[in-house]
Amino acid sequence: MPSDAPERPKILWLARLERRFHSWRERRARGRGLVPTATGFPGYGSEEWVRVLGRVLIVPAVKRTSSGEYSSVRGWRSFAAVPVAFAQVTVTIEGERHDVRADRGGVIDTVLPARLAPGWQTIMVAVEDGEPVESRVFIVASGVRFGLVSDVDDTVMVTALPRPLLAAWNSFVVDEHARQPVPGMAVMLERLSREHPGSPVIYLSTGAWNVAPTLIRFLHRHLYPAGAILLTDWGPTHDRWFRSGQDHKKTNLRRLAEEFPDIRWLLVGDDGQHDDEIYTGFAIDHPANVAGVAIRKLSPAEAVLAGGRTVVDDHSAAEVPWVTASDGAGLLDRLAAVGIAAEDDTEK
Repeated sequence: MPSDAPERPKILWLARLERRFHSWRERRARGRGLVPTATGFPGYGSEEWVRVLGRVLIVPAVKRTSSGEYSSVRGWRSFAAVPVAFAQVTVTIEGERHDVRADRGGVIDTVLPARLAPGWQTIMVAVEDGEPVESRVFIVASGVRFGLVSDVDDTVMVTALPRPLLAAWNSFVVDEHARQPVPGMAVMLERLSREHPGSPVIYLSTGAWNVAPTLIRFLHRHLYPAGAILLTDWGPTHDRWFRSGQDHKKTNLRRLAEEFPDIRWLLVGDDGQHDDEIYTGFAIDHPANVAGVAIRKLSPAEAVLAGGRTVVDDHSAAEVPWVTASDGAGLLDRLAAVGIAAEDDTEK
């Protein structure tokens, strides 16, 4: 007699191997007396719910300077921490406790009910009854109609990804303090954020969650506006060797459109990592949710290092303002010309 039970999905052998490897690392770390800690990443929400982001890790100690900054943090340290799979996590919001579970990579990504005032708010995150740590969420007021979504690699930070050898060098060897911002982008994003008080800022990247603390410090150090960060996991999935960065971006853009149907987003990216193509498709499918698109044009050298350009020549079907320039200052001028940014009175 045939069984009615659903067939269990076949899990890629590499994913099983990765899980066993991390389990072995976790047992070794716990055997040395190390304990898991929760790290909260900036999230976002409405006046009725919050999307809580973070990760549960067993982290090796890192030296700090007298000012509290991390001293000579090489990229490999971001990948040395041990992710704790399926850890039990307690999230406390305004005194109310919520028990959630991290995924198999230790990532916390969950939506919880909450009634918080608009703006940045603090919540608490703890793992295994340990000491709670603070995390922040940006609450979007119901009347907000504008938001910013920005790519990271080669849009706010010069990374020369995804060429494999350079990617490995930048990710694992380069001191985080040596990473350079893209000229003018911090000023552009900060000015747009000030012109639209209460607007959410989302940094949407194909980068790994391992680099989230480094990215947060980079954004703060170079005066980018504070915002939620949406990264991904570089590891294998149950059915493929590596996660799709394009799917990650498309999924989160669609999610933002569903969560904030009245917000029109300015989408900021570059022409080296499919942003042009992804934003074109999103603008065609969700024209009411797009205020405009700003694409940074990579220099010829950057384009070679990034593996070429992915430019969509025809944006007519998108029916939204579309601007391009090589840096933030040029993009800001063009955004002002199409009415998305205010004119700079100091130049008159």
